[in-house]
Amino acid sequence: MEITLTSPLDMHLHVRDGEMLKLVAPLSARDFAGAVIMPNLVPPVTDDQALQAYTKRVLEASCSEHFAPLMTLFFRNYTEAELLAALSIPGFFGIKLYPAGVTTNSDSGVSSWQMAEPTLRCMEALGIPLLVHGESHGFVMDREEQFLPIYRHLAEQFPKLSICMEHITTVAALHLLDEYENLCATITLHHLEFTLDDLLGGAMKPHLFCKPVAKRSEDREALLHAALSGHPRVMFGSDSAPHPLHKKECCGCAAGVFSAPVALPALAKIFAEHGAADKLQAFVSGNACHRYNLTPPLKKVTLRDTAMQVPVIYRGYGQSVVPLHTEEQLPWSVCAVQE
Repeated sequence: MEITLTSPLDMHLHVRDGEMLKLVAPLSARDFAGAVIMPNLVPPVTDDQALQAYTKRVLEASCSEHFAPLMTLFFRNYTEAELLAALSIPGFFGIKLYPAGVTTNSDSGVSSWQMAEPTLRCMEALGIPLLVHGESHGFVMDREEQFLPIYRHLAEQFPKLSICMEHITTVAALHLLDEYENLCATITLHHLEFTLDDLLGGAMKPHLFCKPVAKRSEDREALLHAALSGHPRVMFGSDSAPHPLHKKECCGCAAGVFSAPVALPALAKIFAEHGAADKLQAFVSGNACHRYNLTPPLKKVTLRDTAMQVPVIYRGYGQSVVPLHTEEQLPWSVCAVQE
């Protein structure tokens, strides 16, 4: 059996910077036609000059003319002139909002929603998408659900602002998604595959630790249903987030799952097993293209139900990163890429 995808997109991707960028960017550029690149570097990407410089580094590291990085700015209080300057940069996509301190490199995120409103209103007027890491600082299993009233407020206060609820993990988030047309959502591979029990039920598995954490089985089943049924405002966003081996296998384990190298084969397995192979195109490209009027580079990616042996580790440029499904054999693999 084969599945051929046209211009697959990853709508939430971390490629980091420096030597790590050189190692991981080609792995996404190999299988995807484009990806939304997160801006939470150190320091974060917060102005047009930093955006242009980071875009150049991502393009150089990707080593592909058929991969389009969709670049984002880290949310702060922007003037209209600053936003217009960003809009003039090829590849600029949107602005990523992190509540202060909720995840990796987010300490300078938003701490006052009232102060954020002028920028949000300007984004709404200019048609700039808002991407949100939607978690509170409450009990870890409740953080997403506690944030939902803020999503509701934003959706009602700014009805023409396109708001993406990033990496949703709960039934409650899906219910809210269906209430507002200006909301959409990304879902990761690891939240389609795993629950908190996989992370902590036996020996702790640090390479499954991410933020937001995986939730209950009923939450995973709801996410699967949304993806497999072709929900028009649900899109694939891997949230692939590489960390060096020494930062994952340690006390104070860094949050992030490195799924980029296995994303499409693992998704093909899920959709084929559920008899929904025909819905994979919408999940990994069609819905995003329709939502954001995107025209990514043409790339045909063919997957076949032949085994892929996942490497133990990816090494290069002085970096070592363990992938999701390390040492496992996936029943699907990418067999051809036509550019």
